[in-house]
Amino acid sequence: MKLIAYFSRADENYTSDGIKKLSVGNTEVVANIIHDLTGADLFKIEPVKSYPKDYHETTHLAQIELNNNARPAIKNKLTNTEEYDIIYLGYPNWWGTMPMVVLTFLESINLTGKIIKPFCTHEGSGMGNSESNLKSYFPDAIIKK
Repeated sequence: MKLIAYFSRADENYTSDGIKKLSVGNTEVVANIIHDLTGADLFKIEPVKSYPKDYHETTHLAQIELNNNARPAIKNKLTNTEEYDIIYLGYPNWWGTMPMVVLTFLESINLTGKIIKPFCTHEGSGMGNSESNLKSYFPDAIIKK
């Protein structure tokens, strides 16, 4: 079975037209497209403490979390991961990698032998270091493009 696990943030986001208030985050839009194409189950990673609505406040907090190697608590847990062999993993590129809340989620499940296919929303910075970070953090998982 396939799973789409993603973190997405609505509110103020950087877009090709500058900072805009979005009712649905960019990564959630992509996750829903992948869902429509694959029929995979959807799981939204949600932090216990929401990120600020302000774009600049969020990027500042994201940088602090990255520098401190933080693991923000998540609201929801996924308990049935053994039934999934492929995980599409979605996140925005924050400071050249995935948000730390995504690592909180990944560390809460057994990824041994799982195929992880990351996808990332960004405004020109691509996947950053997130793919190599996934490989180093989770050597027992299979990271694919």
